[in-house]
Amino acid sequence: MKQRTTTALLLFLAFCAGAAAQSSRKGLKDAYKDYFWIGVAVNQRNISDETQKALICQEFNSITAENDMKPQPTEPEEGVYRWEGADRIANFCRQNGIRLRGHCLMWHNQIGRWMFTNPDGSLVDKEVLYERMRRHIHAIVGRYKDIVYCWDVVNEAITDDPNAAVPYRQSPLYEIAGEEFIEKAFEFAREADPDALLFYNDYNEADPVKSVRIAEMVRQMKEKGVPIDGIGMQGHYNIYEPSAQDVDAAIERFSHVVSHIHVTELDIRVNREMGGQLKFKRDAAAITDSIDRVHADRYAAMFRVFCKHSDVIDCVTFWNLSDRDSWLSEQNYPLLFDRNYQKKRAYDAVIKARKSYRKRRK
Repeated sequence: MKQRTTTALLLFLAFCAGAAAQSSRKGLKDAYKDYFWIGVAVNQRNISDETQKALICQEFNSITAENDMKPQPTEPEEGVYRWEGADRIANFCRQNGIRLRGHCLMWHNQIGRWMFTNPDGSLVDKEVLYERMRRHIHAIVGRYKDIVYCWDVVNEAITDDPNAAVPYRQSPLYEIAGEEFIEKAFEFAREADPDALLFYNDYNEADPVKSVRIAEMVRQMKEKGVPIDGIGMQGHYNIYEPSAQDVDAAIERFSHVVSHIHVTELDIRVNREMGGQLKFKRDAAAITDSIDRVHADRYAAMFRVFCKHSDVIDCVTFWNLSDRDSWLSEQNYPLLFDRNYQKKRAYDAVIKARKSYRKRRK
């Protein structure tokens, strides 16, 4: 009996020592505590597995739901709400004291066709669209306003075509209401939560033509009183482009229009594709030591730019926890943690990058 008691005591002490060591470990969020928050997009598996949960809590202090708060998953049919996935992520954040980014309220993808079509498939009038938008936005924003500190209100509304006469993506939402649908989305979001920060979010945001279009759209809308607080730079880059100079120039451009910039969906793949297009290659080249070094160097270069602009950047969010989770597939090698949730060379490069800057300028 005495031996069993001694063994139990030793196990308990070992557990306490392990827990103390775990709590004292520093992560990305600690390295950048004087610069900006470090976020991660999560799925249901990430918040169900104990190892992944511990990794999230150690490394990050902001979370984005990768898919569970988008229009289609939350309201697949008009008035039919599916909150289970979003609730689990929100509750994980509440239980662990982690802030939550809301993503996203209006997007031309992952949205039910009921939002903008009649039963016969024709497009609805804009008054009908606005009423449906308002109900959806009020429902989701109201449900999570205690934990969500900001929302990506409108996602990817600017075209990628540099030669287009009209800068807006020709989506059904735009076809119905023009750019006014963007204005209304922000108005409805502000009604639903007067305190949340409201963002316009887009990819290829460092492209010189597209960045000018984004900045000009936001500037014009703010002059009209549209409550846009910030710009979300998705950051779906690759090891070749965009250049650090282009990213720097885009942040500088946006900082003259808004007071808040978030890097919302950061990943760096090892081929020449980039952006948020949903079709991409999954057969990347073999990861050699040379490629691994270039990948790490690119991350370091981006974070040096982010540190430079820590007066306006509030948060940098990685789009997924590990290569295994990435929407780009693990073959594209996009993140700081490999498929086994182990740190890659890029992790250390990101930690070292902040040493070039001592203090946040806010």
